[in-house]
Amino acid sequence: MLKENFESARPNYPLYKHNKIIGYIEFDKTNKKLEDFLDTALYLISLKVQNIVLTNRMQKSIDFQNAMKNIAKIIETQYELHYIIPLLGEMIDKFIQNHLIYIFIKDKHEYKLMWPGACNDNKIMDIINAEPRKRVTTDELGVFPLINENQILGYVITKKIDDKLTLKEIEYLEDLSKQAATTINRANAYAEILKHATLDALTGFYNRRQLEERTKQEIASSRRQKTPLCAIMTDIDFFKKVNDTYGHTVGDLVLKTVSKVMRSQLREYDIAGRYGGEEFVILLPFTKITEAKMVAERLRKAIENKVIDISKINPESPEKEIKVTISLGVYQLKTEDKETDLINNADKALYKAKETGRNKVVINE
Repeated sequence: MLKENFESARPNYPLYKHNKIIGYIEFDKTNKKLEDFLDTALYLISLKVQNIVLTNRMQKSIDFQNAMKNIAKIIETQYELHYIIPLLGEMIDKFIQNHLIYIFIKDKHEYKLMWPGACNDNKIMDIINAEPRKRVTTDELGVFPLINENQILGYVITKKIDDKLTLKEIEYLEDLSKQAATTINRANAYAEILKHATLDALTGFYNRRQLEERTKQEIASSRRQKTPLCAIMTDIDFFKKVNDTYGHTVGDLVLKTVSKVMRSQLREYDIAGRYGGEEFVILLPFTKITEAKMVAERLRKAIENKVIDISKINPESPEKEIKVTISLGVYQLKTEDKETDLINNADKALYKAKETGRNKVVINE
C-alpha cells in the first residue's frame, strides 16, 4: 500500500527495514480495541528496540576501549611481528563485524599480507601500491594507513560482507590504526635492539636466535663426543583461549609462571629457549630418549599441578586462580640427522600430542 494512503479511512501502521518502509499493517478503523492495542504494542516495541540499540552501542564502546588497551599492552612483552600482527588482526576482526579484515606490513619496497593467510582482491593491492597517506573508504572497502613518525608502516583493510562501514566504525578504525602503528613501530625498534641480545625479555629463557645458535653448538658437541642429545618441544594448551578470556596481561603471567616452573625442573646445563609465542624448546645434553621422556612427564605434571593467581592482574575476573596444561614432543638426535631435524622432529611429536588430546607426552622414535 502506498504511503499517501496512510491517512485514509483504514488506518495503517508502517513496517520498516533498515529505516525504509517495506509495507503497512492495515485494519478496520471501526475496531477501536485493536487500534488501541496496536498503539500500545508499537510503543512498547519501540522502547525495546531503542534499549537494544543503546545496549549494543554501549557494548561496542566497551569493546573498543578494551581493544585499545590490549593493543597497547602487547608491546610490553612482545616484539616479533609474526606474533603481534595476528593478535591485532583478531582484535580488530572481533570488533568490526560484517567485514573481512586484512593487515599489510611494508617490507622494504613492497607490502606483504601479514594477516590472514590470503587476499585475492586486486582492487586492494592497487590501492595499497598507490600508498595513500589518508583514509580511503568506498561502499566496499576501507583503507586505513598505519603511519608512525611520518612513515607508512602498512595498512589495515576492511572489505564489506554485508553493510558498509558506519561513521562510528570508521572513527574506531582510525583510532585503532593509530594505536596499532605505534605498537608496530616500537616492536620494530625493539627487535633491532634484541638482535644483539640473547635472552627473551618475558621468560628469561634464550630467545629464538640464541636458541638456534645453542642448538648448533650442542649438536656439534654431541657428534664430536658421541654423546646422546634430546630435544623437548612444548606448547601451552589452549593459550589463545587464556588471552581471549582473561586478557594478554594474564597471558603474560602464564608464560612467566610456566617458564619458571620449567626451569625449576631442569638441570643447570639443560638449555631452555622460547621458540615463539607459547612454544618452548628444551635441549637435554647427555640424555637418552627414555630419560628425556621422564623429564618431559615431570614437566607436564609440574605445570598441571601449578595454581596461577590472577587476582592482582585481572581483579575483575570472577576466577581468582587458573590452571593450564602443556603438550610435549620428544626426539633424540640420530647419526644421520641434519642439523634442523632435532627441533623439527620434536615439533612433529608435539603436533601429534596436541592432535591426540593434549596434556600429554609423545615420543618421535
